[in-house]
Parts: sequence; C-alpha cells; structure tokens
Amino acid sequence: MDLPETMRQVVAREPGPPEVLGVKQAPVPQPRRGEALIQVAYAGVNRPDCLQRAGGYPPPPDASPVIGLEVAGTITALGESVDGWRVGERVCALTPGGGYAEYCTAPAAHCLPVPGGLSLLEAASLPENYFTVWHNVFERGALRQGETLLVHGGSSGIGLAAIQLAKAFGAKVITTVGSADKAAYCRDRGADHALNYREQDFVAEVANITAKRGVDVVLDMVGGDYIEKNLRCLAIEGRMVFIGFQRGTRAEVDWRFIMVKRQTITGSTMRASPSERKAAIAKALREHVWPLFEQGRLKPAIYRVFPLQDAAAAHALMESSQHMGKIMLAVRPE
Repeated sequence: MDLPETMRQVVAREPGPPEVLGVKQAPVPQPRRGEALIQVAYAGVNRPDCLQRAGGYPPPPDASPVIGLEVAGTITALGESVDGWRVGERVCALTPGGGYAEYCTAPAAHCLPVPGGLSLLEAASLPENYFTVWHNVFERGALRQGETLLVHGGSSGIGLAAIQLAKAFGAKVITTVGSADKAAYCRDRGADHALNYREQDFVAEVANITAKRGVDVVLDMVGGDYIEKNLRCLAIEGRMVFIGFQRGTRAEVDWRFIMVKRQTITGSTMRASPSERKAAIAKALREHVWPLFEQGRLKPAIYRVFPLQDAAAAHALMESSQHMGKIMLAVRPE
C-alpha cells in the first residue's frame, strides 16, 4: 500500500492547559518488528491524555511522544514477524502513544478486530476502557457472578464499561456520579444504583443497599479521601482496585479494616504494563467480551466527536467532567 511521507499529528508546544495543543506535519512512522501501522480513522480521548499534555504522565521511553492511547482504522503496513493480520484489515488497537495522528504504530498483539456491527468510530472507543476494566475488575479484582461492584465515576468511559461488563457477567453494580442526569444515564446503561455524591453519603448508601454487608469489589480512580471510604464500603474478603488518583495519592487511613475484614488492595497502570500482559488481555477480550458487542449485549457510549484539529476543545471538555460517555477525535473519518 502506497503511503505518504508526512501526516498530520497533534503536538503540545509545552506542558500546559488544553490550548497548548495544535496540529503539525510530521513523518509517517514505520512499523517495527511485531508492529502494525494503522491509518487512523478515529482516536479516543482519555484522562491520561490530559495528564500527558500537562506534563504529568510521560510516555514510556520506547513509545511515541504523541498523545493518544487508542485508535481504530485500517492496517497499511506490517513489521517483521507479524502473524494473524493482513494489510487492509480494519482494527482497533491499544497503543503506547501516537494515537492523535493520521498514522499510528501499535504492537500487532494489542490489536483487535472491529466487532461485527460496530463502526470504526465505535470501535475506537473501546480499547483503553475495556483493557483497563477487564484486567482490573475481572483479573485483579476477581469479580464473580452474584457479587457487587462499586465503581466511581460511572458516567465516564471507564465507568460505563465497568457497569456494562459487570452486569453482563452477572454482578450487581453501584456507581457514584455528580448529577441527577448522570445518575439516570448510568441506570439506563444497567447500574442497579447510581448515587449522587454531591447530595448523598455514598458510604451510608452502600451500607443501606447491601444491608451493611458491603461490596465485593471497588474500582476507584479518585483516591484521596475516597480511600478510607472505599475500605469502609468493602465486605469481608473485599477487593479494592486503584486505576487513578484524581484527588491525590495520600490519605489518612484506618488500616484495621484490612485486618478485620481480610481485604485486598491492588491496582495497575495499563500503559506501563508489560507488553505480554496487554497481549494476554487482548486475547481475553477477543474471546470473552467482543462476542458480547456482536450480540448487542454491550454498547459503545459516544458523547461527542471533535475533528483532529480541535483536540484542545476535546481536552477542555474532558477536564470539565460534563460528558457522559466517550469523547472522540475524527482523524480520517469513514
């Protein structure tokens, strides 16, 4: 497939607010051994993108410095030792970086087919959230059928993925949100209970809902003062999984909860995970989760799509927390 020498990509002039983002021309990357080169149709916008733009989340040493952790598009070239993919196939991919561009490389083992019945736009909204939720809720958190999950930020991309996946596998879901509209949206997406943390004490509400038993798994991206509150919400043998710290990494905690209730605390950062682990997650998603999209049991949640050159506006919306669902960039739309 003939490729251009240059492409458009989003760059940050310097660490700072959304306004530092702009579009420039750059050379088209070349796939290395084990990689696929994807002509990007759409890219997802995620919280870590905003952190990277602000200077707080540098890419791994061998990754593209360009922002963007998930894309969907068409494979245009393959590096050496790539099996199972062909040039011309449509894929979505978890990337180590580089997604805000017309062409992006990704490990071929981190690519997935576009689920049947979904568009490239919808497929691009899946990798970052579903890799994260599957690994943290089901592998690290070991959520099982009949158990209860508490997920904060239910109207976010992560939150909505967690709600839908947990329900699909037979769990109950309690979520926290910041408005009545978001609560209604989460209930419509399957949450059993949606608590407005601005008006309700979620610790007391969880106790009431569970008859003081508590929840089995907490998925938390808030941190700070939520840490001890989460421990108070956990049942005996409960598991708390951290994937972010929007309110900070420090808290005063009464650690007796862990001893008395035999609780487990864990967490992970997807971008820094070994490539082999992400390949295993991709394989698990293809086997256990992708069929649920094809059956209509899981549905992407797209809130708004911005053109590539409006990446700054997309970041501003993300940081406002006014969205319900995924914020996307149209790079080379279908």
